[in-house]
Amino acid sequence: MTWTTRPRSEFGPLQAVRAGAGPCVVLLHGVGLRAEAWGAQINELSQDFDVIAPDIMAGEGLAEFTDPVAEALDRPAWIIGHSMGAMMALDLAIRYPGRVRGVVAMNAIFRRSDEAKRAVQARAAQLDGTTITDPSPTLTRWFGDTPSPERTACDRWLTTADPNAYRAAYTVFANEDGPSDTALKTVAYPALFLTGADEPNSTPAMSQAMAALTPQSRAVVIPDAAHMMPMTHPAAVNAHLRAFLTQGA
Repeated sequence: MTWTTRPRSEFGPLQAVRAGAGPCVVLLHGVGLRAEAWGAQINELSQDFDVIAPDIMAGEGLAEFTDPVAEALDRPAWIIGHSMGAMMALDLAIRYPGRVRGVVAMNAIFRRSDEAKRAVQARAAQLDGTTITDPSPTLTRWFGDTPSPERTACDRWLTTADPNAYRAAYTVFANEDGPSDTALKTVAYPALFLTGADEPNSTPAMSQAMAALTPQSRAVVIPDAAHMMPMTHPAAVNAHLRAFLTQGA
C-alpha cells in the first residue's frame, strides 16, 4: 500500500486520523512515527469500528504520553499499541481500567537484558533535542537493507519528526522496562501480546512472559516478522486483531 498523509481531526488535546463507525479502537504508534504507520490497520478495522489513530504528544514520563489519550476518550475503547505505543497501551489499561475494553501490546518490551538496556540507553544519550538524527541505523534494525515503500515512509517520518519531541519519546522508551508483574496481574479484560518471530528486541519470550502474568490473555508470534510488522505483515496482523476485537465486541 501507499503511505500517504491523511487528514486529521481533534481527539481531545491530540490530532488524530479517524475513520469508520462502531465500537471504538485506538491505535498508538511508536517513537518517531505518526498515525499513518497504522494505515493498513485503519483501512481494515474501520470497516466495523470507529478507529482513532492519534499523533502522540511529547512528555517527560510515560504517564505524560498516556494521560492525554485517556483524557480524550469519551467511552471505553479497545487500545492497541505498537512498540512505545504498546507501553502506553498497557499503562493506560493498568491506570485507567474504566476506559478500556481490551488491550493489544504489539512488539512490546519487557525486562530487557543488560546488554539491550545499555544499547538503547546509549542511543537515547546521543540525542541532543535539536539535531535530526540519521535514521539509517534505526531503519536497518527495522527493515534490514532491502528497499521498500515501508522503509521509505519511515525514513520520511523519522527525518521530519521534531527532534526535541523525538528525544523526549525515545528517552522514555529507553528507560522503561515494561509493567510490573503485579500491575499485569490486575488487568481484568482481554489482552493480546503480539510480536514477530524475527524480532530481536521486543522478543517472543517477552510477549509470552507478559501473557503468563496477565489474566484473560494470550501471546501470538507471527512467523518471519520483525519490529515493523504492522506495516510489513499487515494481513497477518490484521487477521489477529480482527479475531481479537470481534471476539470481545
